[in-house]
Amino acid sequence: MELNWTTFVLEIINFLALLWILKRFLYRPIVQTLAERRAGIERTLAEARATEVKASAMRQQFESRLADWEQEKAAARRSFETELDAERARQMAILAKDLATERERSAAQDAHRLETQKRELAAQASTEARQFASALLARLASQELEGQLVQLFIEELAALPDERLSAVRAGQNGHGKGILTSAFALTAEQRQQLSSAIDARLGKAIALEFVVEPNLLAGARLALGAWQLDFSLVGELGIFAEASTLGR
Repeated sequence: MELNWTTFVLEIINFLALLWILKRFLYRPIVQTLAERRAGIERTLAEARATEVKASAMRQQFESRLADWEQEKAAARRSFETELDAERARQMAILAKDLATERERSAAQDAHRLETQKRELAAQASTEARQFASALLARLASQELEGQLVQLFIEELAALPDERLSAVRAGQNGHGKGILTSAFALTAEQRQQLSSAIDARLGKAIALEFVVEPNLLAGARLALGAWQLDFSLVGELGIFAEASTLGR
């Protein structure tokens, strides 16, 4: 087979032209496209790395914030527990104070009730004792006992200190009338003894009105205006009852 150099040269020229055409119209766009794709991939990778860095920073920030939040939550819990303990202690103190006040009030009420019952029982006992003594003395009352009490009345009047009679002396101007009450009718001698004793003690003559009052049981009672000298069984029972009341 004979080599045709003309055809060979033309084939080489066609091949070179094809290479130029491929390079001109196919290779460069492909290379440019690949470069653009490589640049896009690099941009994407850079953005991904930036996103990853940002995500890592955000994760660290979140973890840090989460740790801070846990600490804040623990601190808030401790603060709440402290406030709760303080409030519980305050409420317990208030409750203890209220209970103590209530106990004191209840104790005071009980004491007042017991004291009232004691006074009522003492008053009842005093009343019953007075009634018993009145009934007993009523059985013992007689003119003989009254005569003895009249003599004791005269002695009691003579023993009174002057300061107790000064007001009576100043109030009696000679025209006032005294009332002498007795449980039994007095004899003329007893009236004279009483009148003389009263005049001598007051230093002036006193007109006396003699009154019989059986409720006195026995004894005598002298009234000069607002001033009285009682030496009767009823009067002594009243003094005894008053002393018993004051003693309570």
